[in-house]
Amino acid sequence: MSPFDWRSVLLARHAQHVVLIHFPIALFMIGVLFDLLALWWRRDEFAPVAYYNFFGAAVFTVPTILTGLIAWQWALEGQRLKGTLLLHLLCGLAASTVILTVWMLERYARQGNVSRTVHLCKFALEFLGVGLLGLTGHLGGFLSGVNGGS
Repeated sequence: MSPFDWRSVLLARHAQHVVLIHFPIALFMIGVLFDLLALWWRRDEFAPVAYYNFFGAAVFTVPTILTGLIAWQWALEGQRLKGTLLLHLLCGLAASTVILTVWMLERYARQGNVSRTVHLCKFALEFLGVGLLGLTGHLGGFLSGVNGGS
């Protein structure tokens, strides 16, 4: 199989999910970084950068979840959800929920003055999201064989 054959790229049994997962992970983590920079350096121009990164991450969670479900049905032949596969799915859904919630809180914060509590909750969710993304990726690595095991 040639690495330049378009069929091997587009029709691989789970390649689309493996490629797409990097977008919400990177966008969310960079959004967290810019949100922290806006707070630390008190620079308001970093806040829109964080917002648009959170928005992009939220948008990319949809195709990522869909391709993950397709990969489960196609590559893993719809085997019963248990063990690492179940944990990966649950952590992925939890991470996606956190990403969407952070984006909605950021959107709410842009519309006007919000309390310090909302900002603290948003930062707590951002750190929870980073942890969930790391755990989900780690479990996905085991499922794909990258981290050993299968």
